[in-house]
Amino acid sequence: MMLLNIPEILTQFDPVSGTIGDAPITRRYLSDLRGSFHDRQAFDKELAIGDRLVYTVAAVEPASGEGDLHYGLGIIFPGRVGDEYHLTKGHLHAWRPAAEFYIGLKGSGMMLLEDEKTRETRMLPLTPNGVVYVPGHTAHRTMNVGDDPLVYLGVYPARAGHDYGSIADTNFRFVVVDRDGVPTMLERNSI
Repeated sequence: MMLLNIPEILTQFDPVSGTIGDAPITRRYLSDLRGSFHDRQAFDKELAIGDRLVYTVAAVEPASGEGDLHYGLGIIFPGRVGDEYHLTKGHLHAWRPAAEFYIGLKGSGMMLLEDEKTRETRMLPLTPNGVVYVPGHTAHRTMNVGDDPLVYLGVYPARAGHDYGSIADTNFRFVVVDRDGVPTMLERNSI
């Protein structure tokens, strides 16, 4: 019987610290999310209070051969900017056909999925032991809608890449806001 030589970095992660061995961690602060939130005045007010950490992602991107996979461990901290929940920048994949799985580990979240061509948008829950499938050609953004950190894994093809620029240019058509304690999807232009 042949045993695979799988490095520890591929097999161990810590959902409390948000680390995967010595994998690099991207930290996104409030200032990094300028233009992502719909209420610019609320954003400026929150930023004046402090440039708080909104989310982190530890990414394991070992090989990039055909058929290889990458994954990331994300943590979005609880909080709001105005009535909008803490969120990720959101992205499309540079290789547009790439799909992705998000696997909820802890906390309570929502994901916005927006078709790149039709701009049809869906809001799906991301909860512990839940899975959200993101099809190719779909922009996606994750939000923490609870009071505890939202922790999740994202698994995607090695060649997927991340295109944040397209989202920065057009943003998402919809936002998710708190309406009487309920995450509610509203069209950005109607707020």
